[in-house]
Amino acid sequence: MNKYLIFLAFVAIGCHSKKQQPPTTDSFLKGQALGTLNEKLHEASGLVESIQHPNNFWVLNDSGNPAEVFLIDRKAQTKLVCKLKGIDNRDFESIAIGRGKDSTKTYVYAGDIGDNNSVYEVKLVYVFEEPTDLSSGEMMISNFDTLQIVLPDGKRDLEAMMTDPITNDLFLFSKREDSIRLYRVKYPFAKGKITAEKLATLNFQSIVAADMSADGKEVLIKNYDAIYYWKNVNGEPLEKLLQQPPQVLPYDRERQGEAIAWARDGSGYYTVSEKVDGELGKLLFYPRK
Repeated sequence: MNKYLIFLAFVAIGCHSKKQQPPTTDSFLKGQALGTLNEKLHEASGLVESIQHPNNFWVLNDSGNPAEVFLIDRKAQTKLVCKLKGIDNRDFESIAIGRGKDSTKTYVYAGDIGDNNSVYEVKLVYVFEEPTDLSSGEMMISNFDTLQIVLPDGKRDLEAMMTDPITNDLFLFSKREDSIRLYRVKYPFAKGKITAEKLATLNFQSIVAADMSADGKEVLIKNYDAIYYWKNVNGEPLEKLLQQPPQVLPYDRERQGEAIAWARDGSGYYTVSEKVDGELGKLLFYPRK
C-alpha cells in the first residue's frame, strides 16, 4: 500500500511539472496605453507596423465588417482606410507585411484565414502594395493578389499569421486544437491553390496572434492569457525554435486581445484589443528595458 501511495505521489508531481508556466522575463516593461481606437475598429484582430510609414500600424477588423484595412498612428488615430474592391470580409483575423510580386516593394497581407466552424477549404490572403500617399484619408484598392492556401491536414480555424523578413515565407498557426499546428507557404508564392507545408505540432492552445522582429531573430505568439517569446540566437528553423521552452513577456490581459506587433526598431512590442462591453480597445506599448 505504501509503495502504491509513493507511486501516485510521483505521478502527481510529474503531472504538475508539465503544467508549470514558462519563466517570465524582465527584459520588457509593463504596457503603456498610447491611445484609443475609434469606433470603426471595434473588432480589431490584426496589427503590424508599416515599413513605408514608421510608427504607424496596419490594423483590420474580423468577420461581419467591410473588407477594409486601416493605418493608425501611435496615438491610435486613423490616418488611412484602404477598401479592398469586390471582396467580402469572410473572417479577417490577421495582418502581416513583407515583399510581394515585386521584391523591391513592400506589401500588406490581409489574412482572411478565420474559420470558427472549420468549413472553408481555402484560406485567402489579400496582398497589396503599401500606399505611400496618405493625403486622401481613404482609397479603393483594386490591384491586389489573392493567395489561395489549402492546409494539408484538413479544414482548421487560423487566427495568427506572420512573414519572415529574411525569406519572406508566410507562416500560419492553427487555433482550436490541444496542440496547435504550424504551417509555411514559401516565397515566391505560386499562383492558384497553394498547399501549405505543415512544419510542426506545438504545445500551445488558442494562439490568436504572432509576429517576427524586423531582423528575423525574435518571435512572439500570444493567446488570450499570455505572450510567449523566443530569441533565435543560433539561427534555427522556426519549427525547431518554437519547440523550445519560451519566456513569458509582460501582458496587461485584454479581454479580447487578438493582435500583437513588434516595433520595427526593436524598442518593444504592441497589442490592441476588440471593443468589449462598450469599451474600445487601446493601443498598448511594452518597451524594452
